[in-house]
Amino acid sequence: MITTEAAFARYERLRPMLPQAQFPEASRTGQTLEDTKDDYDAYILDAFGVLNRGETPIPGAVERIARLRAAGKRLVVLTNAASYTRSGVLAKYHRLGFDFSLDEVVSSRDVAFAHLPNVHGVWAAITDGEDDLSDLPPGHYVADLLAQPGLLNTAAGFLFLSAARWSHEDNARLRRALHTHARPVIVANPDIVAPRDDGLSLEPGWYAQDIASACGLSLFGKPYWNAFEAALQRLPGIPRHRIAMVGDTLHTDVLGGAAAGLGTILIQKHGLFRGLSPAPFIESSGIQPDWLVEST
Repeated sequence: MITTEAAFARYERLRPMLPQAQFPEASRTGQTLEDTKDDYDAYILDAFGVLNRGETPIPGAVERIARLRAAGKRLVVLTNAASYTRSGVLAKYHRLGFDFSLDEVVSSRDVAFAHLPNVHGVWAAITDGEDDLSDLPPGHYVADLLAQPGLLNTAAGFLFLSAARWSHEDNARLRRALHTHARPVIVANPDIVAPRDDGLSLEPGWYAQDIASACGLSLFGKPYWNAFEAALQRLPGIPRHRIAMVGDTLHTDVLGGAAAGLGTILIQKHGLFRGLSPAPFIESSGIQPDWLVEST
């Protein structure tokens, strides 16, 4: 587990690699997303810290999302959680009480798999150990890196989906292997941390920063355009300024949303800034959301 301050500092060190965007001089404030509904016709929703924290739904989120839908608002979930297939993501949110359809869910895994380069050989996957990889595109072959450590030397490339079983020692071995034999590394979750029931967990984006100098690193998911392009395809005909990206993180959700020309809403209470005021982090980074809202 890691602190919000440490995660924020690491995101700031990544700024040269992140999209550029313009931000408002000040944020409007509200209690829930319902306070913003006059400004937006559609919402792109982050998952962790907005809909759920770990395996627990945000209190009241199911009901408020239902009321937004009843008010005619279009909804898309855009998640950097890459351990699930899209149907797996949907099943999780149905278990938590949300009524999203399959077409309303976009995961960074979907985006990464849609852009996989052709390699001659096997992809070595870094997963949570129970990951279903049946949605890998035809013609690509994959094996579990932690179950077959010899793949460090023989794999044609690496798929980084989850850090649940990954360690700093594993990452050092991967970095050494890449220095010896450079190969592509596809990171399907650029997040540095994720809010869990018991704190912030390290995610693939944390480790990717340490191996970037040793490989051809490709990142898919927020804050990068590849993720927002996939989400916006679900919202044809709606002007971008009438679409809000809703998230709990400045450097992925707010920065990425602003760079894509969307409105931005930061949820303060449940994600990265739980128990903290985001004000000093906003001032330090200059990443200012259009709205600051207490809870989904």
